[in-house]
Amino acid sequence: MGNPDPNEVPLARRLGLFDATMIVMGGIIGAGIFVNPAVVARYVHTPLFVLGAWLLGGMIALIGAFVYAELAALRPRVGGQYAYLRDAYHPIVAFLYGWTLLLVVQTGGMAGAAIIFGRYSCELFDLSISEQVVATVALAILTAVNCLGVRAGSNVQSVLMLIKLMAIALLVGVGCFGPVKTSAAGVELPADSGGFAGLARAMVPVLFAYGGWQTASFVSGEMRNPRRDLPRGLLIGVIGVIVCYVLVSYSCVRVLGVADLAHTNVPASEMMRYALGERGAQVIAAGIAISTLGFLSQSILTAPRVYYAMARDGVFFKAVGYLDPRTRVPTVAIVLQGVCAAVIALTGKYDQILNYVVAIDVLFFGLTGASLLIFRAHLKGETSEEGRLRVPGHPITTSIFVLACWAISISTVVQFPRNAGIGIGILAAGALVYPLWRSGAQGASPPRNSSPSPDVM
Repeated sequence: MGNPDPNEVPLARRLGLFDATMIVMGGIIGAGIFVNPAVVARYVHTPLFVLGAWLLGGMIALIGAFVYAELAALRPRVGGQYAYLRDAYHPIVAFLYGWTLLLVVQTGGMAGAAIIFGRYSCELFDLSISEQVVATVALAILTAVNCLGVRAGSNVQSVLMLIKLMAIALLVGVGCFGPVKTSAAGVELPADSGGFAGLARAMVPVLFAYGGWQTASFVSGEMRNPRRDLPRGLLIGVIGVIVCYVLVSYSCVRVLGVADLAHTNVPASEMMRYALGERGAQVIAAGIAISTLGFLSQSILTAPRVYYAMARDGVFFKAVGYLDPRTRVPTVAIVLQGVCAAVIALTGKYDQILNYVVAIDVLFFGLTGASLLIFRAHLKGETSEEGRLRVPGHPITTSIFVLACWAISISTVVQFPRNAGIGIGILAAGALVYPLWRSGAQGASPPRNSSPSPDVM
């Protein structure tokens, strides 16, 4: 980004530690934790391995949170992860991240969450309209709310997150203190997995369920004190999610047992139905709907700041860098993302997209983790930042995080080569488009300085 115009409307810095924590947790907890314990149970066949998978995934996520927390303290810039990639490598790397975020990762995840919300809403209220229509209406309403300002969007996100935590608390309470189901005779575990090989396969759905905490970095430009509050929010939020996920997993294992858990697609609903009857199943269905709505709200709140930063760098449509002078939010970027997600939801193509979201997402996770190694090398010998938060065990822990992310990306490509190929194709298309945008920006404006984005301190 070039030197800022003194007459230009800046982003509004109105978010604090509580907002950061709710955004982190809201970006992680969606519908996955209500479903994925069953998926994990199909891969590992003992309670110890089921719980171990969620603990191991939580440790990897916590290392990632420390990595992003240190990056946030080092570079509290607009766009978060986009800015880290741009400053560590080359603007094209950051552009490709934002490109895939808009066309694959973020909008695909939003479409999937919106349709899950539509599905549960139609069942709960016996609606005769399609789930895609409900999904589109939800996207439109939350997009409009976030156009009113970052405080309005954050308040809605925080309320939905608190309701989501209440639903999880109810599920955990029933699971820890309610009746235990007796497995029917003849229920057997799948024979094609188990042991450490099964644990390795189980890490894919586990880490997918833990994903999303990085999106809090996108709104660092709207935090009152990003160098202090964003790192703290990342760590508090991820630790809180680890506790929630392990407790939910334990509850599912305790009530249903590993065998029955592996044979259901709706473990949360089955637990509540067994303990409290159909009314209990309806209550948790409402909780799941609100959980997906909260995830959707968080996605709409955070990601448009990346597209805004891209436009301000001259590598995206200029209009996307517009800030509404009244609300001081990137309204064009917010609406663009909402439209893309609505198109995916209405066409019903989100299933295929969600299959290759993981491969692309964790690829950039690994690149972002490696960027900390680069920044640390540049800072070697400097003492001005000695008091900042640091990743424990760096560089070993940071390297483990990077390698784990890339291993999952490769594994996903091997398992789903066709869908991963589509993701790679979108990446390649972005590489072809970038020079055209960049040359147009350089021809229409004076040379930009070497520090694309100023600190937002």
